[in-house]
Amino acid sequence: MNEWPEGRNGGNRGGGYGSGSGSAEPEGARVMRQVRRGPAGAPPRGGVPSQPSYDDGYGAPQQPYDSGYNTGQVYGTPGGPGAPGGPGGHGSGGGRPAPDWRRRIKLTAITLVTVLLVTFVGTYFWADSKLNGEVDLSKVIDRPEAGDGTNYLIVGSDSRAGMSDEEKKKLHTGSAEGKRTDSMMILHTGSNGPTLVSLPRDSNVTIPSFVGSESGKRYESTGRQVKLNAAYAEDGPELLVRTVEANTGLHIDHYVEIGFAGFANIVDAVGGVEIDIPKGGMKDEKSGADFEAGRQTLNGEQALAFVRTRYALAGSDLDRTKNQQKFLAALADQAATPSTVLNPFKLYPTMSAGLDTLIVDKDMGLFDLASMFWAMKGVTGGDGTSMNMPLAGNAANGNLQWDTAKVKQLVEELKNDEKVTVSGN
Repeated sequence: MNEWPEGRNGGNRGGGYGSGSGSAEPEGARVMRQVRRGPAGAPPRGGVPSQPSYDDGYGAPQQPYDSGYNTGQVYGTPGGPGAPGGPGGHGSGGGRPAPDWRRRIKLTAITLVTVLLVTFVGTYFWADSKLNGEVDLSKVIDRPEAGDGTNYLIVGSDSRAGMSDEEKKKLHTGSAEGKRTDSMMILHTGSNGPTLVSLPRDSNVTIPSFVGSESGKRYESTGRQVKLNAAYAEDGPELLVRTVEANTGLHIDHYVEIGFAGFANIVDAVGGVEIDIPKGGMKDEKSGADFEAGRQTLNGEQALAFVRTRYALAGSDLDRTKNQQKFLAALADQAATPSTVLNPFKLYPTMSAGLDTLIVDKDMGLFDLASMFWAMKGVTGGDGTSMNMPLAGNAANGNLQWDTAKVKQLVEELKNDEKVTVSGN
């Protein structure tokens, strides 16, 4: 006997409490919303896990459920700003931007040019300030008219200023007071190559009227004839320039003088100068020269002995002037090489050694000095001419007499900046 109330029977529960079902499929399985996930293994879109979609049991899919909580997604479109690989993104797909080599090269070039410009300007003002412009050519009177090109009077003096007793002994200079001209040359620069003309110090010249460099007093000419180097000994560079101009008719534009010590220091600063000693060698106790024949590099001490040697040469002063020309041109050639000019460890000592001992005229600048050295280098390179002043023999007083006709032709060619056709001794 079934004591359960009607409706509790397992086969008829439709009207009872709980509304059960006699179907083999549980009721909950038919009416519960099913969670449908995408196909297994499908990658999430945009790098974010797929949200579950719901079915209400009647076949109508519902929108994904949004709880309102941040899932960690980085908002923005793929490849857009902030996304991996996009502008401003730091994902593994983007990497660092490629370097702008054009910009880097441009900045490097600008920096290099700026550094070189600053160095050049600084060097120029430093060197220009060290030029000793103590010769005043405005004191020279009755000057000939200037011609084409530029004429330098280059003087090597026997000045011992600033030298210690030990240095005088080492360089065989002696200890004579004052200073005299040991060598004199005219260097002409122009459109036909440089011309270097040596003026023997024993040349016979007439001392012209002049104004004293210190006293300012005018001294009238008496026709007195002396050796050329006596003019310098009498009243210094200004009278020497006046005497050269009066006896040649050639206008001197610039004056350059260097003493014994300065000459030796410059040679040492450039690392020595290679020179070819003539056959038979050279030995002179007075100058200290003692050289074997052949090519060799001379240091400052040896170079000074070489250019001062007189008694070891058969031609005496004329051969000595040729050696002086040869050595000065070789020195200029050595000083103007890239190994010196582009090496600050050689350039600055060389410039300092020269600028500390050079004496120039007040109107001479650094570019004028550089032009002179380049012209000297040109003489060595075969672009120019070197010669002695043409001579006619000895004067009555025993001095060397210039060949008047040849000197006049030489001066005219230099004045007009023409190719020199005159030969010297």
